[in-house]
Amino acid sequence: MNPMESERRIFERFSAKFPVKFKDSRDDYGTDVFLRDASASGARIVTIERMFLDDPVDLEVEVPDGGSPMVLRGKVVWSRPANASMWDVGLAFPEVNFIKMSRLYKFSLQD
Repeated sequence: MNPMESERRIFERFSAKFPVKFKDSRDDYGTDVFLRDASASGARIVTIERMFLDDPVDLEVEVPDGGSPMVLRGKVVWSRPANASMWDVGLAFPEVNFIKMSRLYKFSLQD
């Protein structure tokens, strides 16, 4: 990670590996988008969908706690090719929701 990026972060990111889908998508969870890391103010996803700066994004995250899928709403703040068929996409959340993030954090992949 670029040192300047880490200095700009207000909230620490944690690793995550949750299947998600675009909220209005009829596809199954995990078929075209994956949550890779998150913080209270944003997240990184990997998707086959090309996304552009300021695109609004609604995701449903399948959290393995038996509860309903969690909806995360944000906008694209960066996008770059991950490989020939996938995109790395950075999302910013307009509002910090510690309750949602604590639910994700409980099931995150801690080193």
